[in-house]
Amino acid sequence: MNNITTARERAAALMDIAIREGRVRSADHNERKTCIKLNVKGMLRRDGKDADLWYPTDIAIKKHRPTPAPASETATDRSQGRMAVWRDIASIEIGTRLRLADQAKVDTLKPSFLEIGQKTPITVQGQEGDERVKLSAGLHRLETARQLGWEKVLCFHEAFDDLDRELWEIDENLCRAELTAADRALFIARRKEIYLEKHPETDHGGDRKSSRQLGDLKNDREIKRFTVATAEATGQSERAIQRDASRGEKIVDMALHRLRGSRLDNGSFLDRLKQVPQDKQVLYVEAALADEKRKAADAKENRTKRLQHSRMIRTAVINHIAEQGKRVAGEMPRAAFAVGYCDVPWQQEAWSDETGQDKGLPYPSMTVDELMALCAGDRSPFTQDAILYFWTTTNRLDDALRIVKAWGFTYVSMITWDKVNIGMGRWVRDRTEHLIICKRGNFPGIDLYTAKPESLYSEVKTKHSRKPVWFAEEIERLFPDMRKLELFQRKESLQPGDIRLNGKWEFWGNQAGAPEGEAA
Repeated sequence: MNNITTARERAAALMDIAIREGRVRSADHNERKTCIKLNVKGMLRRDGKDADLWYPTDIAIKKHRPTPAPASETATDRSQGRMAVWRDIASIEIGTRLRLADQAKVDTLKPSFLEIGQKTPITVQGQEGDERVKLSAGLHRLETARQLGWEKVLCFHEAFDDLDRELWEIDENLCRAELTAADRALFIARRKEIYLEKHPETDHGGDRKSSRQLGDLKNDREIKRFTVATAEATGQSERAIQRDASRGEKIVDMALHRLRGSRLDNGSFLDRLKQVPQDKQVLYVEAALADEKRKAADAKENRTKRLQHSRMIRTAVINHIAEQGKRVAGEMPRAAFAVGYCDVPWQQEAWSDETGQDKGLPYPSMTVDELMALCAGDRSPFTQDAILYFWTTTNRLDDALRIVKAWGFTYVSMITWDKVNIGMGRWVRDRTEHLIICKRGNFPGIDLYTAKPESLYSEVKTKHSRKPVWFAEEIERLFPDMRKLELFQRKESLQPGDIRLNGKWEFWGNQAGAPEGEAA
């Protein structure tokens, strides 16, 4: 860059190189200073180990566009002597392709494009001076550049006809290993059609001398038969080309298109299909796909039954263990319940720093340490494999997690109750409480096909500490066959018809019990 005189020109030149090549190296003190300034502006990112190596940032790629490089700086394909130049993406027509762009492949290319730029040019049909050209090869590279916001892409220009352009696309695809059997049959069959149209003298399989000038072929040049030429062009064996050509010729296109990407898209099925009369092949494929769908549904149903059976056995084991648990009137049960539902009596903080007043509670409260010790170790009312639903306010969330950990449980998720009407608060005005969900041991959990409750439930708050019955109903729905214990339940919270009065729930606490006239 010895001919650059101003800092602005130097910055522009460095950015051109960075965008075009994916990196730039500062060669002297002036270039390093310029790169540092571009780094401050968020345009370049310095290499972590090499202080003179810089990479363009996402901002740079969006804001700065590389200009077509002069002839001395364009990329060269040494094997064919071709020169690649930068071209406006908007001037490139994609047209109808044998395969659509795969977004997963585009996403895979993006990091490389951002890190080192576009190293392999795409190929287009047309001249450099043409206003518009057609894409021949490189759809994923072109789509990657487009999605990254680039305006230009590096291209090889080829002056071939539409058939040559399609051959180029086919050959590029045939060189890839990820093609399915149906893809290969379709591509090989189409390649043979094009090849025989260009070289009809090879139609009977033998090599022929050209009787006329075809493209860049001389009159006395030998034209190879299709399978030999295709094998050489794609790197496949001639036998593989013959096999794929036979499938493509004997199976109608519609049947192959229906099979693409399905479980039946394999060589064995295609070899069976090509024995079917062509007028019946589509119906044969439809019937086979329907049968595969039925088999998949049966497999899903069998898998569901196995999971349900396994869950039923596990539930029975846990219930048997719970039956052996200790239950004495007036005392905390011991290892007797697999499902817990808990709304502890938090010790209230003063809601006024000026007066020190608290709201007062209609029941005795407990400190965090007392709550942690309540169900810890062998004092736990829960089986070794159990699930716990534990109520907490937002400001008590950290304390709640300490308590459930002391009880031997691990947090897994939560449901938030939106009380609709806003309340009081020291830092924010509360309108939510949270039911955290915790488990321990090998609890079976919720099976894959059972509807899960949503993570947010809205219902207007009523009396102090009374929770919507919806939460208990969801627990009962999810675990209908398991014994449940509600800790610190208050009998006044139970209304006639409450799901917890079905005989599968038990209650423990200072004011626990069922309303008079209702069975507990």
